[in-house]
Parts: sequence; structure tokens; C-alpha cells
Amino acid sequence: MTFQDTPKPQEETPLLRDENVPRTKTPLPITQMVVLFLLELCEPITSQSIKPYINQLVSKLPIVGGDERKVGYYAGIIVSLFFATEAVTVLQWSRLSDKVGRKPVLLFGLLGTIISSILFGLSRSFSALVFSRCLNGMLNGNVGIMKSMMAELTDETNMAQGFLLLSVTWAVGCTIGPFIGGVLSRPQDRWPNVFSHPFWGQYPYFLPCLATATYALLSFTLAVIYLEETVNRDTIMKPNTEVNSNVPRVGEGELLDEYAKDTEEPLPLRALLTRPVVVSVANYCMISLLDMTTGALIPLVWSTSVESGGLSMSPASIGLWMAGYGSMTCVIQFVAFPRLVERFGPRGVFIACIILFSRSGLLVTLQISAMSFADMGFSVIFMYIASAAPNKRSLGATNGLAQTMVSIQRTIGPAAAASLFAFSLEKNILGGNFAYVVMLTIVWVGLGAAVQLPKNMWRQ
Repeated sequence: MTFQDTPKPQEETPLLRDENVPRTKTPLPITQMVVLFLLELCEPITSQSIKPYINQLVSKLPIVGGDERKVGYYAGIIVSLFFATEAVTVLQWSRLSDKVGRKPVLLFGLLGTIISSILFGLSRSFSALVFSRCLNGMLNGNVGIMKSMMAELTDETNMAQGFLLLSVTWAVGCTIGPFIGGVLSRPQDRWPNVFSHPFWGQYPYFLPCLATATYALLSFTLAVIYLEETVNRDTIMKPNTEVNSNVPRVGEGELLDEYAKDTEEPLPLRALLTRPVVVSVANYCMISLLDMTTGALIPLVWSTSVESGGLSMSPASIGLWMAGYGSMTCVIQFVAFPRLVERFGPRGVFIACIILFSRSGLLVTLQISAMSFADMGFSVIFMYIASAAPNKRSLGATNGLAQTMVSIQRTIGPAAAASLFAFSLEKNILGGNFAYVVMLTIVWVGLGAAVQLPKNMWRQ
């Protein structure tokens, strides 16, 4: 059969090219996978470690004036500003990695994490906390780059396995991060004989920040020595001579012509806005918005006093419960995810994950159980985004575009959820439960987006 005789794939063509022809599963490159997973741990450890103590930290700042009901506003702003600055720069970092390679951009992002973590631990004012979080978001585009590297290290026979392990690694980081933040915060109160120096009284949250910065430094060293570049060096910085004039505009017949699919050049931004990319990114935004609003509400409710409608849990207790959530997510991803995808397909699993976010307002044990199952949706949507990329050299830009849109959603989510919770309590709207009604509305919108996905992956 000639190239011209080959039938054109449609948008819902399964990831496997011919289901009637069995294909041998490609073994994962173990060394590079281990390095990538260890680097991936750095992101959730750094971001999740502040959750057990961020509300207590903000409550001691002069800006809240001792009013516990205002804590949610300012804690949400601090969390959201990381994603606001990330939204401005992440696409540029990802597109740069398409041109100069993944490794140098990844290393620069790790340096940004180290510096910003140290500065966060030394911050004693609201403005200093804001600056350190903004610096972290501005210098770090590693989340999208790691997904691009995973797609480049795998093929259609082992992509699901690779992204599953990437999600499991994130869940492990979500276990370690809150544990570090909860256990190591305020060390002078917990271990006064060891941390007797006045420094630990002045900077009670520096120790968990130092721990995360130390791991980031170890990750940086590991990447320098062992991480291999996944972008073909023969095509890095190769002059772009034909792509801009040959790629189609949105809506011009086929999504991409054969040249655009086969070229080794990064495509311009407008060529990325195909239906597979737009639908996949939209669903990534919805599940991230649900995840971030839920993730912001739960520790806020747990730390709020019983009189104000919360549970009065300490940072250590919050850290342990959230570590339990991360552990449960790891187990569920390993045990349930492959079987559920095989039985119900990726779209079916994703829709179920969206529905589970409506259960996150229940008791503590049910909250973490529902969220653990719901996190499977990220493994699914990462595969959809990777399979939607127009060509290999535009994989970074595609993930960067996705991460930009998600960062915007994550900017809105924590601040909006925390502020809405505080507003509901202040005004006693629906008995303080108005925030949960809004969450259910978002779940229904997410379901509308999820049904637009194909039953299997997009064409490659």
C-alpha cells in the first residue's frame, strides 16, 4: 500500500494504529525514567509542603488584624500568585525547550525553586511571601517540560504506563510534601532542646522550606549528571524555512497537512490551536480548577475553628491527613487505574473522576478517598494532550499552552475558593455552605467538557 493509499486517520482513531496487529510493548528506559521521576518529586514536594501551615502563617501576619475569617482571603492570594506568574512565563519556557532542549530549561527551573523556597522560609511579611511565590512561578516551567520529556521517552505501546507512573510520582510527592510541612513547621515548639536558637522562633517555617530547597538542590545535581536530552540535537536551533508557510490556519480543512505532521520543526502557536488540543486543554483546565479549589478549601476548613465552621486541626494533623491522601492516591493509581481504563476507556474514567469531585465536601475520610480516585483523571488527560500535539517538535509548546491555561485556572481557583469560603461564613449564605454549591456547579460544567473527548486517544 502506498502512502497515498493509506486512509487518513480521524480524530477518534485509537492510539494503537491497528488493533488487529499485536504490537510488542516497548520497554521503558529505566535509568531516564528513574531520573525523571526523582525530578518530578521536586514539584509537588515544594508546592504541597506549605499547605499544612500556610493558614497559620497568614493568621500571624499584621495584615489580618487577628481576624480568623480574613485568613482565607490572603492565604488564597499567596497560593494563587505562583500560578499567575507561571501563566505568564510557562509557555515561553516550554517553547524555548523545543528550540534549545529540555535539559537546560529544566535545570534553570530547579535553580528557581531552590532560591524561592529559601526566600519563602525567610519571609516575615505578606509582601515578602508574595515576592517569593511570584519568583517561583516566574522562573519555573518544569511541569510542562517533564510531560514533554515523558512523551518523548515513550511511544504508543507504553505511553499509558509512563504517564501513570508520572502521576503516581506526583502522588508520592503529595504524600511527602504535606508531611514535611506539617512535621517540620515550628520546630522550636516541637523540639525545643534541638532548635533552641532564637532564629527558629523568628522563622518558625524556615525548616520545611530548607528541606524542600535541599531536595531541589539534590535533584539539580542528579539532573546535571544523569539526565539525557530528549530533543534531537541535530534539529535544535535548526532554521525554520518552510513551516510557517505550510501549516494551515484554524478551520482550514484538515487539522494539519502531511508536511506539518512529519516536519521536525516547531510549529507556530496558531498551528497548535486544533480541535484535539483545544478540547484536551479545556478538560485539563476543568479538572485542575476542581482539584485546586478542592485542595484550597479542604485544609482551610480543617484549620478553621469549630466555632467558625471548621475542624480546628493543627498543622501536624493536617500534614498527616494530607500525607494519607497522597499514599491512598499512589495505591489507587497502581491498582485501579490500568484496570479501569481497560474496562471503561480513558474518557469513561475521566468522566467518573470529574463526578467524584462533587463528593469532596463530605467527611474527612471520604474527602481524601474521593480525591484519591479523582486524581486518576490527570493521568488520562496527560495522554490526551500528548496525543493531540501536532508533531514531536511542538510537544513542548503544546504542553506549555496547556500549562499556561491551567495556571490561569489555578490562579483563580485557590483565591476564589478561599475567598468564597470566607465570604460564605461572614455573610452566613446558605448556612455558610454557599462555596460547596458553587463547587457542584463547576462539576457539571466539567462534565460538559469531558464528553467532548474521543473515546480513545487523538490521532498521533
